[in-house]
Amino acid sequence: MTLFKTLVTTHKNQFKALAIVIVLVLGGVGLLSYSNSSFFQRFLGEVNPLLAISLSGVLGFLSLSFLLSKEWFTIHKKYPLKKVLPYTGLTLLFASVAILIDINIVYPADMNIPFPESLLFYPVIAFLVEIIFHVLPLTLLLIVATSVFRKSDCGKLVLPCILIVALFEPTYQIIFMDNYPIWATGAVWINLFLFNITQLFIFKKYGFLSMYVLRLVYYLFWHIIWGALRLELLFLIALDFQLDFFF
Repeated sequence: MTLFKTLVTTHKNQFKALAIVIVLVLGGVGLLSYSNSSFFQRFLGEVNPLLAISLSGVLGFLSLSFLLSKEWFTIHKKYPLKKVLPYTGLTLLFASVAILIDINIVYPADMNIPFPESLLFYPVIAFLVEIIFHVLPLTLLLIVATSVFRKSDCGKLVLPCILIVALFEPTYQIIFMDNYPIWATGAVWINLFLFNITQLFIFKKYGFLSMYVLRLVYYLFWHIIWGALRLELLFLIALDFQLDFFF
């Protein structure tokens, strides 16, 4: 307990930033649940969303505290904004690839949460995704790796652990793509794998909050902006193709 208090005191600003994010995310869950509780059902089933996000917040807090105590990763680092701009550009590229795939295969009409509820929903889901697919498995994997390879420097174990963790989300996503062409499944997997690697390197270099922000940028363009426009634009693209074919 004393070690934990020392950790929190030493890294007070980092824990404060994490606490603010968790409170905002829980607030988003509360507002969405009051508005329409069905938003979370497709992702969480019958699990209470407030319970699921609260649990992810606790697991995230504990995992990040452990990673911070070992000096393997941080919650947040101060850095010039220009240092992360290239990573933001990469994230926009990954979102653009996702949009191009959608234009060619067309995902279901109800794929996205409608605007303006999407402005609350996707930051909440982004937090859950980061904890479930990145923070928690990376923490567990590093614990196992450092226990098995005790004589190895942790720095040498981080890269293989990152590569392994980066496999989880893209593999999970393509499980639900059995009715799509193989090229689309492969493109989605590669695109998400590269995005996950980018995020995890940002996590290592600049902290959890920077990784979370990259996810927010990706969701902003892929789910929120494109999600609000896609049906109209896809209809116009299909109509233009039909007219070109006819004439």
